[in-house]
Amino acid sequence: MSIRPVPPPDGGPSVVHQLLSRNSLIVGAALLLLVMMAWIWLLSMPDASMADMAGTGMADMPMGGMPMAIQPLSPSYFLAAFAMWSIMMVAMMLPSAAPMILLHARIDRATSHYARLLHSLMVMGSYLLIWISFSAIAVGAQALLLHGGYLSAETLSLGGRVGAAGLLLVAALYELTPAKHRCLENCQSPLIFIHRYWRPGARGAFQIGMRHGLYCLGCCWALMLLLFVGGVMNLAWIAFFTCLVAAQKMAPPRWRLDRWTAAFLFVAALFVALR
Repeated sequence: MSIRPVPPPDGGPSVVHQLLSRNSLIVGAALLLLVMMAWIWLLSMPDASMADMAGTGMADMPMGGMPMAIQPLSPSYFLAAFAMWSIMMVAMMLPSAAPMILLHARIDRATSHYARLLHSLMVMGSYLLIWISFSAIAVGAQALLLHGGYLSAETLSLGGRVGAAGLLLVAALYELTPAKHRCLENCQSPLIFIHRYWRPGARGAFQIGMRHGLYCLGCCWALMLLLFVGGVMNLAWIAFFTCLVAAQKMAPPRWRLDRWTAAFLFVAALFVALR
């Protein structure tokens, strides 16, 4: 004997149906939950544990009575540091992409609630896929710098002032390039972006999320590399660039925050070089 669900007495939609109909609310809650979990992880990790997570501390594996240092080029180091960078990218980059993801969820007109929810998750997932891929590249750079002695094992920051000042100068110059301006322009107006690149269906959702991620990467890659200046695990540095990225994307274009950012980075590079 088959069991059929009992409809509501008034013949209206079920509670599950009503919940799924609020796609933007579900997507907003998922965004908030992911960002909160990422920041809670960052804030709850003590310095020693964070160093071990990054593979820069001393492993508690005795060898002849002495602790054995974790090798930066080992697979275990790469996996631990990759997890660390990926969580950092979720905490730093997802808030600035939230307006576009939420707008897509609101205007999607798929035939079913499940399809709309799937599309929104694909937009979010493909966007994060770009930054997770960037995390792998950043980990490779971190491992090589650490292996070569250019990166401090305690703070994961560049030890020499020449390297730090040079990286600040590169980031400042990139802020003034046409590539930065074009990428930032595509990130500042979610409505124009979706109108320009909208495609229906799951494939279209995946493509628009990935395209937005690529523009976001083109806008912010140099700023993310500045984590090597202040320290990859420096929470104040991480919070500063999270706010800076969000401000550049959400502020009115006429404010030209990229120009102000370039000026700030030029001054910072000069200060570090002459320190």
